[in-house]
Amino acid sequence: MVRFVDVQNMIRWVTDRGVGPITSGMVTALERDFARWPAFDKSPRVASHSPIGVIELMPASDSETYGFKYVNGHPSNPGRGYQTVTAFGVLADVDTGYPTFLAEMTILTALRTAATSAMAAKRLARADSRVLALIGAGSQAEFQALAMRASLGLETVRVFDVDPRATAKFVRNLAPLGFDITVCASPGEAADGADVITTCTADKQNAVVLPDEAVRPGVHVNAIGGDCPGKTELDPATLRRADVFVEYPEQTRVEGEIQHQPADFAVTELWQVVAGQRPGRTSDEQITIFDSVGFAVEDVCALKYLREDVTGTDYAVEIDLVADPDDPKDLFGLVAARRPVGV
Repeated sequence: MVRFVDVQNMIRWVTDRGVGPITSGMVTALERDFARWPAFDKSPRVASHSPIGVIELMPASDSETYGFKYVNGHPSNPGRGYQTVTAFGVLADVDTGYPTFLAEMTILTALRTAATSAMAAKRLARADSRVLALIGAGSQAEFQALAMRASLGLETVRVFDVDPRATAKFVRNLAPLGFDITVCASPGEAADGADVITTCTADKQNAVVLPDEAVRPGVHVNAIGGDCPGKTELDPATLRRADVFVEYPEQTRVEGEIQHQPADFAVTELWQVVAGQRPGRTSDEQITIFDSVGFAVEDVCALKYLREDVTGTDYAVEIDLVADPDDPKDLFGLVAARRPVGV
């Protein structure tokens, strides 16, 4: 039997545990897995692009656990009444190949993305950071704010979105939770006075949603919206005057902010910072950028964290996913027992 966390149980789990505590726990789990990054079998995601979106498979494994996520990205979906991103994920036992765990990942991906941003900001933002700017107030925004508060203590948020309904939604959701929120008229206004800036827009196009002049010395930028070829959020000039940190260069050079930079454009892999092999922030004047496209190791880590936390609870149910005959060589016997052969 395979344990399964469906949407309603995921909602119960998040409601009961809390976004802040979950993302804090995920940060710790991510730090453990990033510190042993070479132990993972890694590859860029497998993407199927269409004119209106992308569908992707994201696999990763170590010596014990294989996992993958199915995820889409369709920016026009909200106008048709659908989510921009949906996802589910699977864990399997490397020793037998049997799937062991299945979960919705639309909500879980938002949690792991926020936790990864927080993990990066812990190492790359200034220690005295107090103000968060969000460029984009869509589905990811609240999770980002809550994760940053839980891990860095940021409670002052400056937010901008081209859609006033999105900013109104953001204020409605987070103001009751004690955030000091300023709705801004432009990305530059949002970035003014911010210590950490997160760009999280959805349109699949090369764009500059954060002007170079808005990125001041000492700022840390989490650029999390770039996730496919042809989509960017930052001015290339900003990249050239910053230190850029990435998850998996082979994927980021195709999909991330650096996709239009030369092949020898210098980057630091975030796992090396987590493992203590490379420095993160080295001065208060330094501009740091986490060019995050989302990587499968993060998804496998999130699934493992969820599996561990729901084991022995009613958040997970068992489903009969794998055909498992008493005689491993007699698969046909499972169906032949139901009716005469050939009928």
